[in-house]
Amino acid sequence: MEEIEIRTHTALHVVKGAVRKVLNVKWTASTYVNSNHGRLTVKFERKPSNEEIDKVFELASEKVRENLPIIIEVLSREEAEKRYGDEIYDLFPVPAEVRELSIVVIPDWNINACNKQHTKTTSEIGEIIKDYWRYRNSKQLLEISFDIKC
Repeated sequence: MEEIEIRTHTALHVVKGAVRKVLNVKWTASTYVNSNHGRLTVKFERKPSNEEIDKVFELASEKVRENLPIIIEVLSREEAEKRYGDEIYDLFPVPAEVRELSIVVIPDWNINACNKQHTKTTSEIGEIIKDYWRYRNSKQLLEISFDIKC
């Protein structure tokens, strides 16, 4: 994974934390990273306001500036589930045969099972720039796209 994609992927975790805080969203439906462009798609029951989306990016930017550590815990699946419950999962399941999980923890912000590479701190991500967002009512999916400043 290239350095810019590592930064962009880590930004997904920061944006998801902000989406959880602002919209009380739990389940990620999909993620996408291509170079400095990222997209987070979450299950959501209504179209959010522009103000809510702006707040998501405001909080995400604050977390980047706070320079929080990105902690990776490698745990048995059983231990990870005991410690964090279903908080670590998304709508796309981790295959049952996977017995060891890498858990990405941004303290008091985001916890997710994730086997990708990440930055060591949130500030290494750099600036997260809102690109666009759209809500698909028929599927109750909210897509939030962003770029990382190169």
